[in-house]
Parts: sequence; C-alpha cells; structure tokens
Amino acid sequence: MTAPPVVWRPDEAMLRESNVARFMAAEQVDGFATLVARSIDEPEWFWDAVVRFLGLAFDTPYDRVLDTSAGIEWATWFVGGRCNAATMCLEHLAADRPAVIWEGEDGETRTLTGAELRALTDRIASGLAARGVSEGDAVGLFMPMVPETVAALFAIAKLGAIFLPIFSGYGADAVAIRLRDAQAVAVVTADGFTRRGKLVAMKETADAAVAQVPSVHTVLVAGRSRSDTPIHDGRDVRLDELPDAPFAARSVDSEHPLFVAYTSGTTGRPKGAVHVHAGFTAKVAEEVAFQTDLRPGERLFWLTDIGWIMGPWEIVGTLAAGGTLMMFDGAPDFPGPDRLWSFVERHRVNVLGVSPTLIRALMAHGDAPVRAHDLSSLRVLASTGEPWNEAPWRWYFDVVGGGRCPVINISGGTEVGACFLSPHVVQPLSACSLGGPALGMAVDVFDEHGNSVRGEVGELVCKKPWPGMTRGLYGDPQRYLETYWSRYPGVWWHGDFASVSDDGQWFLHGRSDDTIKVAGKRLGPAEVETVVVAHRAVLEAAAIGVPDELKGESLWVFVVAVPGVQPDTALRKELIGCVVDALGPSFKPAQVCFTTALPKTRSAKILRRAIRSVVTGTAPGDLSGLEDPAALDAIATAITTAGVSAVGERSS
Repeated sequence: MTAPPVVWRPDEAMLRESNVARFMAAEQVDGFATLVARSIDEPEWFWDAVVRFLGLAFDTPYDRVLDTSAGIEWATWFVGGRCNAATMCLEHLAADRPAVIWEGEDGETRTLTGAELRALTDRIASGLAARGVSEGDAVGLFMPMVPETVAALFAIAKLGAIFLPIFSGYGADAVAIRLRDAQAVAVVTADGFTRRGKLVAMKETADAAVAQVPSVHTVLVAGRSRSDTPIHDGRDVRLDELPDAPFAARSVDSEHPLFVAYTSGTTGRPKGAVHVHAGFTAKVAEEVAFQTDLRPGERLFWLTDIGWIMGPWEIVGTLAAGGTLMMFDGAPDFPGPDRLWSFVERHRVNVLGVSPTLIRALMAHGDAPVRAHDLSSLRVLASTGEPWNEAPWRWYFDVVGGGRCPVINISGGTEVGACFLSPHVVQPLSACSLGGPALGMAVDVFDEHGNSVRGEVGELVCKKPWPGMTRGLYGDPQRYLETYWSRYPGVWWHGDFASVSDDGQWFLHGRSDDTIKVAGKRLGPAEVETVVVAHRAVLEAAAIGVPDELKGESLWVFVVAVPGVQPDTALRKELIGCVVDALGPSFKPAQVCFTTALPKTRSAKILRRAIRSVVTGTAPGDLSGLEDPAALDAIATAITTAGVSAVGERSS
C-alpha cells in the first residue's frame, strides 16, 4: 500500500518555532519520530513533561502519573493530585486580552477578556451554588455556541459539579433522556437563537424536557434571542439577574468527573462517556498546542456544537493553551455562502477546524466565495468527523489554505476524549492522511485475529491507556467493558477501519460496524464512497450493505448530485462502472439511488445505519442525533424513484 505523494512540508520556521519543536528542544529529544516512540514507550515521562511545559496548575502535586493496578481498562492518571479544570484554563489568561470572541448570525459581535470571562464564570457558579448545586451534581448544558456557554461550563467545573453537554438542536425527548440518565439537578439554557434567520425557541424545548425529569430543580436562562420567554417561578433564574460575586474553585481529585458526553448508541439508550478534570484537560491542551500548533494569543475557531466532543475540546484546549476562542452560532453558509470565509477574514482566525462533510457542501458554491476574502491570517487548517476524499481535501488545502497551511486531520471520538491519530506541523503531509499515532497513543491496526498488520485494512485499536480516555460509561461499567475491551482482551477496540501505508502514513476507511460483506468479501463504505465522489457530478455519497439471499449482502450506493446536475440512467451506469473499475466486478453496486439529502448527525457524520433501516424496514436504533429527519424521507423517495419496492427486488 503506497501513500499519495507529499503535498506539504514544514519550513525551517515551523521546525524551529512550533510548540512541539520547542517541547522537543526543552526535553532534548532528537527528532519527531523519536518523540512519538518515546511518548508511547514512556507515558509517565511524556505526560509529566506536558503538564510542566504547558504550565497546567495543580493545587496539590500528584504522586504518580499513571496507575494501572485496577487493570488497563480502569487506569487512573495524575494520582494523588488535586486541581480544577476551570483554574487550569482561566487563571493564567491575561486580564485585558480577548479570551472569547463571538459573532451572531445577524452580525452582532461580543468579546470577553480574560477578566470578564472569569467574572461571568464566578457569577454563574455563585448563582448555581445559591440554588443548592454542589460537588458531584449533574448540570445539563443545553446551549448554543455563545460566550455564556463557555462561562457556564467552567462555572459548573468550579463547583465540582458535572456538566452534560447537549446538542443545541435536540428535541425535548432527546434532552430528557440525557438529563434523566445522569439524574441532573439543574439545566443551563438560552431563551433561543437564530439559524438561517429563524428563531429556534430553545427554552421551550428545555421546558418540555425538564417536565420529564423530576430531579431538575433549577433552570438558568441566558438571554440570546431576546424573545418573550416564559419564566417558571421558583425554578427558573435569568442569568442577567444574578449578582456579581467571586467564587473560589473547589479543589477536586484529579480523577473527579468533569463532564459526561453522550453518544448516540445503536439501541435506544445513549452512552454517557465520563471524563475527568486532570486527564481530559491535559490531553486536549496538548493536542491544541502540539497538533494545531495554537500559540498564546492566537485565535482558534472550530465549527462545532457544545454537544459534540469538539465543543468541550475547543473550549478547554484553546483556553488551557492560552489562545483566544472564536465562536459563532447560526449556519456557515447563511446569510450568504461566504459566511464562514468572511468570519475568518474579519476576525483574523489563525486555526480553522471543520468537518469534511462541511467542505463538500461549501465546495458546491465554487471558489468565488472563498477567493473574495483575505484568508492570509490562517496558519493551520484542521478537520475531523469523517474520512476525507481527495477532491474536497485538495479544495480545502489549495483554495482555502492557498497550499501553504497543513491540514491537521485528526481522529478520535467522544469516548476517547481526544485523538488516536493526528498529523503534526513538523511532519510532511499527503492528501487525506492522518499522519500517524497522536503523541502518547499506542495505536495499532489488527486483523480479525488480533495480529498487527500493515499494508492492508484492519481494525484501529489502542494497546495502552491515555489520560483523556473515558472512565467508563455513566452508570454502566459492564457496557463499557463489553463495548471497547471484549473483542481483543486488554486492548481498546475502536470500531474504525484503518490502514498504514508503506511509508508509515495512516488512513481511515470508515466505521467497521458499517462493514459491507459481499459474497464473503469485506469492504469499507469509505472505499466505495471515495470512488463515487471522485466523479464530477457527485457531491456526496453513502454506501451500505443490504441483505441478499445469494451474496449475503449486496452493495447499495446513495448519491447526492452536485447542483445543476440532473441524475439519469446514464449517470447511474457511469457510477456503477467507476466502482467496478476501481474495486472489481465482485463489488458491482446492486443499486445506485439518487437522493437530495443524506441523514447526518449534527457533527456531520453520515448515519448509514439509518439509511439501512429505511431500505430494510428495520428499527434504526437511537436517532436523537439526527440533524434533519426529513433526510430519511429523501432516502425513501430515492428508493421509490429507483424502482425498488423491497430489499434487493425490483418492483413489478
């Protein structure tokens, strides 16, 4: 397996001045390959050095960096130490330097300096404490991406309480499930926000959710939309009515829970990944500093939601690393297709993070919206969420970054609390590559028998613990062990297909639980989708396996055409031919269906199991993360239009 050619190389300044280069110099490490190997072989040395290099403050120094006496599955970090994530992130910020800069969809902007962010955090912490919220209590964080979200997150941390980041677009039932599972006592929400010019009445959703959760006794309401919001006497408190009051952060054990991040499971009950104060903060601060190379005072913007792991990642990581956090709410292509690019220009963003799916969507508007803006402030591009295809990757690299910015394509997960794979700015990069193991991450690729393999697609695993790993699934330790540790005992199984090229670069090939098995031959959906989206007429594609009496499964592909293209039988035949030419006759698609939309989560991941459920008429599992339910109707219409009435059978 040969990697694509190198398209970006670090210059001498990057090799000398980047954060990771300065770290190597401080620790007298000769070369990046040596650093990767040593960080994996000597995790105690590495993570202790990271804490010292980044100046992460512990109230009580830890006695040991790592303890695996309870087993690798239950490893603990920074043992004996006491700290608070809020202190680590806020106390070192300059009083007069911007800490958070926000822009609304209507163009309104707000800036909070370090001093102002600390004051707002204290006001919220004092207000929640006055309502009886205390250490260990769970507090829902059901907010749009606004400055109050940042302050509320750190206020909950200051209390030693546990925040529950919840997607701003969830319906009441999805919110209630998460609040109820964690037995939340309070919720921080907003009166509403705008998306594509329309008001999203967030408080009404919160009210309907809280009505289903008797444990919630307090709802703190931040003013955002200035709508006429109903306030429930005795339960609701307006944030702007809280008095200013200092609040000292509670010093908690390093392993004290910081937040529970819920993921959509294949069953009706979402999984709650538990993350802790010291481990999560140290890991994401290291990633922001070493992977995206954010330097003190620089500006990072990742287009995300608080309910995706990248929300806490960018908030905690950016501020712990001493950067300025950029935020906006609303859509990236409204009121015009250049909204994102104008934001980057206006606010001089240095590090930009997006999903590949977003880039595919913005590509449809052409190069002009990008080229109309000065993006020279960008130094590093970043991405995560789905595997890349080369055409959109090159557009991001060439058009957005001008061919001068590395694309730091990271991969991890909610339960990982961090990244397994990531390029670093001191490495040469190929298109779509994930570089290699993130620092301190003992990742490997296994075949189905647990053997390490190279040059072929296998399962992504991790053979050692890391500080950011989940401390189990909330309230369900057995489910945690069964989900991640049972396939290869003592080894974390992640559920992603990966491969390592001959020159050591790593690539992802989609979720292994989306594996398609045609006549006994295994195929990752990304392998098919990469071929299909390379066609000039295709914007997006999703490949699934559908039950077939003869082959076990047959290959179906759902395609979104680029604007202006009218899909027809000729295009369908072309796409089938492309797959056959690239992958062989065994993988000839049984169906190519043209759709107007693909079902995605709000983190822009394609829900292939939801597509499969429409095709097969089976239960889809948890769909609370689905951004637009109408996408499932589009899939149903596509099936009908293709003339298919049942799985694998043509209608008469």
